[in-house]
Amino acid sequence: MTDIQQRSIDLKPEEITKKDVMVAWLRFYYANEIPHSFDRYIAAALLWGLMPILKKLYKDKDDLIAAYQRHLLFFNTQLTWGGGTITGIVSSLEIVRAQETYEGKPISINDDLLYNTKAGLMGALAGIGDAIDSGTVQYIFIAIALPWAQQGLAIGALFPFIAFVTYQVSVGYYFCQLGFKLGRNAATEVVGTKMQMIIEALSILGLFMMGILAASYIKVASSLRFNLSGKDFVIQETLDKILPGLLPLVVVSGLYFYFTKKGLKVTNALIGLTIILGVWAAIEYSIVHFL
Repeated sequence: MTDIQQRSIDLKPEEITKKDVMVAWLRFYYANEIPHSFDRYIAAALLWGLMPILKKLYKDKDDLIAAYQRHLLFFNTQLTWGGGTITGIVSSLEIVRAQETYEGKPISINDDLLYNTKAGLMGALAGIGDAIDSGTVQYIFIAIALPWAQQGLAIGALFPFIAFVTYQVSVGYYFCQLGFKLGRNAATEVVGTKMQMIIEALSILGLFMMGILAASYIKVASSLRFNLSGKDFVIQETLDKILPGLLPLVVVSGLYFYFTKKGLKVTNALIGLTIILGVWAAIEYSIVHFL
């Protein structure tokens, strides 16, 4: 065997398996926010996740350095829906590029295509992931655990974290394998009809859970009571007969409409709500004790 033949064998890309992609995803999951920087955001975390794959694909030192450099450009997305899917897609594209490089063919998967694929997906997938993971799923787990926490059980504090991590790892693994299998077409699958049905179902479930939380854990009651002709009239009992939980519903609805109109100004809302409830409590106290 000649030196040229041996070099050709040494430079041949190794096969990338589902296990390799899973390891890349888990590395990215672990390192997600650790190397966060202003100019690159979490690009270094993605690169660290992809490094074992890139080392198997590019045996030439210069090709490997070039691969590292193109994945250090600005990158930022949501951890599971965006990060998982893009990790799988980039892995599949790098396999094609490495094979073209090894065989000396024209490079169809150039640097611009790789980066534009990431840039085009990272924002859209992050929007979906943030709405589902951060805006819905984690609060479902918190709502489930609240009764345990109120009873003083440790599982009430631990369950949301354990359940959310398990969920994220499972979802991220699914999407990274989907991205690896389908390549650039994976994005279509993520935002396809079936996935939209799942998203809508989770959103509806999240609304139910928020309603349950508002009714069960937000305590707003009236202390007003009157004695007319020797008969006591308790306002809160009357309200409960009309619609149990009416006052908590009014408070939550008021906050919702405030945030809708004014934006998520939490501090202003808390101050305003405190003033309103304080004034109302003072009025009720005056009515009950002085009238």
